[in-house]
Amino acid sequence: MRKPIYLDYHATTPVDERVLEAMLPYFRNRFGNAASSTHSYGWDAEGAVALARQRVADLAGASPHEIVFTSGATESINLALKGSLTPPAHLVTLATEHKAGLDSAYRLEQSGCRVTVLKPRRDGLIDLDRLLDAIDAGTVLVSVMFANNEIGVIQPVAEIGRICRERKVLFHCDAVQAFGKIPVDVDASGIDLMSVTAHKMYGPKGVGALYVRRGVRLTAQMDGGGHENGMRSGTLNVPGIVGFGEACAIAAREMAEESARIGRMRNRLLARIREGADGIHVFGSMDSRLPGNLYLGFERVDGDALLVGLPDLAVSAGSACSSHGTSGSHVLEAIGTPAEWTQSAVRFGLGRFTTEEEVDYAADRVVEVVRRLRVEAPV
Repeated sequence: MRKPIYLDYHATTPVDERVLEAMLPYFRNRFGNAASSTHSYGWDAEGAVALARQRVADLAGASPHEIVFTSGATESINLALKGSLTPPAHLVTLATEHKAGLDSAYRLEQSGCRVTVLKPRRDGLIDLDRLLDAIDAGTVLVSVMFANNEIGVIQPVAEIGRICRERKVLFHCDAVQAFGKIPVDVDASGIDLMSVTAHKMYGPKGVGALYVRRGVRLTAQMDGGGHENGMRSGTLNVPGIVGFGEACAIAAREMAEESARIGRMRNRLLARIREGADGIHVFGSMDSRLPGNLYLGFERVDGDALLVGLPDLAVSAGSACSSHGTSGSHVLEAIGTPAEWTQSAVRFGLGRFTTEEEVDYAADRVVEVVRRLRVEAPV
């Protein structure tokens, strides 16, 4: 049986062949421990990690010593929030954040920190006036995603960063979905802490990073050998880090052209679906959005039934990290989406290896199944 067309690039991405080729030697003959610098095997691994650190830093507009390698975005987010806050410090965040951020915030609240969770506007963007009102004398950290993993909305991070600088509070940004897809510059955006991961940008799973601006002090959440300047102990995942660095180098060269192409295909997908079926709703702003993101609601159609009817398309009903054991999307709920639209929501994520032929096929199949479901079992 032919595999379905992959349109779930927000959940994860396939490893680019060039990334895999860069990684393979570090599984085989170049297997040294980067923390062991007494012989050539360790020196070789150390040099490879240093190059990858430089590449990640370059893509972020940072310095290499400001990059802390982790096991992925969830660890990076936990380190940023829990490492910078102790009771009774105040955290301000957004209701549409990834569960890694929201659950960390709730844990901090249980430990005695104050947490303010802001509701976004209906288009998914933060209300900057609400942010200003929420920051008080006890506020230590503001944490807002660069781009949302469900609705793809890109937040005004430079404005958030400016507010944080003026109020003298730290700004943490979960840039997992944005990094490698759109320009990210920590200085231009006033970001103090930024979480990123490799597997959302054609690198391997199990490796991420936290950008920590020079002078920002964090309490380590993992003790041991004092790796990563004491911020994250544990033997470095050299093959993964090398792959992450290669993915960043590729993105630096190709991101502009790739994003434009993916954006055109995303618009084509939306246009073809709308041509073939009415009652289509787009969740989140289309003016400030990731190029490959399309999160749609289908009037008079059950979303689960639509997914079942599309076995030849790999699409999702929302976040890959919160789709099990939950009653619905907290993101759609936060932006005030009516229940009749929420239950019909399907997310399409286009990426590097998506073709125009696949987009056209997907659009035709979606229209076909939507029409059939409306006839067979109108909601």
